[in-house]
Amino acid sequence: MSAHVIAVDVGTSAVRAAAIGVGGEVLAQRRIARTSGLGGDTFDADELERDVRAALAGVSGGPAPAALAIAAHIGTVAVDSALRPLGHGGGWADTRGVARLAALGDATVRQLLHAAGRPALTGGALAHLMGMEPEPASRVHAVLSPKDFLVARLTGRLTSDTISAAYTLASDVRRREWNTGLLAEAGLDPVPLPPQSEPTSVVGALTGEAGAATGLPAGLPVIAGGPDGSVGIGLLLGGAGDVIADVAGTTDVIGRLLPGPDDVPDGAVLNPSVLPGRFVGGGATGLTGGAVARWRSLVGTVPDEELAAVPPGANGLTVLPGMTGARFPTWRSGTRGAVLGQRPDHDAACLLRAAQEAAAFTVREGMDHLDPSGALPVALAGGSSRSAHVARLRADILARPLLISPEPDVTLLGAAALAFIGSGLDTDLDAIRARLIGTPRRVDPDAARVARYERLHARWLELRDATDALSTPPGEAPAW
Repeated sequence: MSAHVIAVDVGTSAVRAAAIGVGGEVLAQRRIARTSGLGGDTFDADELERDVRAALAGVSGGPAPAALAIAAHIGTVAVDSALRPLGHGGGWADTRGVARLAALGDATVRQLLHAAGRPALTGGALAHLMGMEPEPASRVHAVLSPKDFLVARLTGRLTSDTISAAYTLASDVRRREWNTGLLAEAGLDPVPLPPQSEPTSVVGALTGEAGAATGLPAGLPVIAGGPDGSVGIGLLLGGAGDVIADVAGTTDVIGRLLPGPDDVPDGAVLNPSVLPGRFVGGGATGLTGGAVARWRSLVGTVPDEELAAVPPGANGLTVLPGMTGARFPTWRSGTRGAVLGQRPDHDAACLLRAAQEAAAFTVREGMDHLDPSGALPVALAGGSSRSAHVARLRADILARPLLISPEPDVTLLGAAALAFIGSGLDTDLDAIRARLIGTPRRVDPDAARVARYERLHARWLELRDATDALSTPPGEAPAW
C-alpha cells in the first residue's frame, strides 16, 4: 500500500482530483470544467460521473493509492435499481417539491426540521421525491447525494455519509440514523434511503469496470466522504472548539464545533462533524463571493491596491448581495440584491469594494450568531483567502483575528484527510491538518477601522431588512 491517497472535490463549476502524499505533497492533479449544473439548481448526473472519471484518469498511474475519498456539493439524485438516474439531479439551489413537503402540515414539518437539525425548509431528498412525477417516482430504488451517487457508480454499493444524510430532511442527526418512525407517521414510508456511514468509513471498493475506466486499481478502498463545505470545515477545525471556520467561495460556509448537539445556536444548521460523535453548528450564507464575481463580470477587474484605497463605506455606496435569497442565519427566500446610494462619481472600484464589504457584513451576521462574545478567531480558507486586501477587510469587519490557511483549497485537502483516516495511514486529524495546510498567517483587526465598520454594519443591516420587506409581496409563501 502506497503512502498516498486520491482526493476528489466536486464543485458547481469544476471537478478536481489529486493524488496527495501523506506528507501533504501533491503528486498529480487534474481539473475538469463542468458544463452542467452551473446555476446550482439541476445537473446531469451521468455527465457528472463522466467528468469525475476523467479527472480520476488524470491522476492514476504509479504505485497503488491507499484509498479514494470524494467531497461534493449537496443535492439529490434519484436512481433506479440499475443505478441509472431518473431525470436530472437536483443541486444545492433546487427547491422543487418544497411546497408539497410544507403541505404535510406545520407540526410534521417542525418535527422533521428539529430532528434533522435544520432551521428552515431548503429542499433535499424528501422534497425531491415529493416533486417527482408519478411514473419515474414509482421506479425510484434509492435517493442519493451527488457524492453518494458517484460512490455507488464506482463501487456498486449504496450508502450515505451522516452529513449528507442530514441534508435529506429524513435523518435524525443527533442519533445519526434515519427518522423512520416520523417518516411513517407522515405517510412517507418506505422512503428509499441507503444505510448511513461515518465520513471516514470505508464503504466499498472500486469495481473492475471503474478501475479499467480510470486507471486506478480494482479493489481500491473507497471512503464515505461528505459535502464539500463540511469536509473543508472539518479540516480547518480539526478537534478545536475555540475557533470558527469559514470556507469562502461562491457562498461562505461557516461553522464551529459544538460542546454537544443541544448547543446549536438559533438559526444555525446542526450537522454531524467529520469526527465521530462530534457536531458542527453553522451553515451556508447564500451568495457572497458569487455576488462579488457577478459584479466583477459586469464592470471588469479592479486591482486589489485600487480596492484597498477605497475608504470604508465605499464612498457612500451600499451593495446587498443576496440575489438568490439568504440562508444562514436569516433564512429569507425573498432576499434580493440591490445597489443603494449610487452617485455619478462612483466607479467600478467603489462598486466592487461595496460588494466585498457586503459579503463580509453577511458573514459577520453568521459569525455573531455562532459566537455572540465576538472573541473567537476565524480560520479562513477558500477563494477569498487568496487576497491580502480581502483578508484585511474581513478582519476589520468581522472584528476578529483571522487565521489564514496557506492552502486555500481545503475541500480537496479535506477529502484527502478523510482518505488518510479511513485507510489507517493517519488517524489524527489535527496532525493531518498541520501537514496538509501548514501554519496559518494571522491578521489582526485594526481598532479604528473596526469602530467605523461597526456603524456601517448596523446601517447595512437596516437597509437589508428594509429592502427585504419591500421585495417580498404581502402574503407570499416562502420558497423554503
